Amino acid sequence: MVLPQVCVCYLMRVTPDGRSEVLLGRKKKGLGQGNIVGLGGKLERGETAVDAAVREIEEESGLVVAASDLVPLGVLTYLFPHREAWSQVSNVFVCTRWRGTPRESDELDPRWFDVAELPVDEMWDDAKHWLPGVLTGSPVLERFTFGEDLRSVVARG
Repeated sequence: MVLPQVCVCYLMRVTPDGRSEVLLGRKKKGLGQGNIVGLGGKLERGETAVDAAVREIEEESGLVVAASDLVPLGVLTYLFPHREAWSQVSNVFVCTRWRGTPRESDELDPRWFDVAELPVDEMWDDAKHWLPGVLTGSPVLERFTFGEDLRSVVARG
C-alpha cells in the first residue's frame, strides 16, 4: 500500500536576545484539530514535497518562502492501524528565510515558540521524540505507529 505524501515545515528565527524560535500554530480543522503543529499539508497531484511546502506555508501563514531556502531534514512515516486513512508519509523541512509577517488563516493561527520550551504536550505524541533534534539540525528518519486512541505512539522504528 502506497501511503499519501504530506509535508511539514518549521520556520525558525533567532530573537535579538539570542533565543531560537519556531513558528507553529494551533490546527483549527481537519486531522489533528486542536493540536499545535508545524506548517504543511497534503501534496496535490503532480506536486513535489518542496512545492507543497512553499504553497502550504503561504496558505497557512501568509509567508512567502523560496523553494531553495527549504532544508530537507527527513521523512516520518505515520501508521494508524485503527484508522488506516490517517496513515501517511511526511517530508520534513526547516527554513530560516521568508518574506512577510505571519497571519492567521482558516487552517491555523501561527505564533512563535521558544525552541527551548516546545509545547510538546499539545502536539502529536510523536513530536517529543524527534522535533527537538530537527530544530537543531539533526536529520530524522522514523516510523511511528499510533494506538487505538489515535493519539498515543505505541511503537517506533
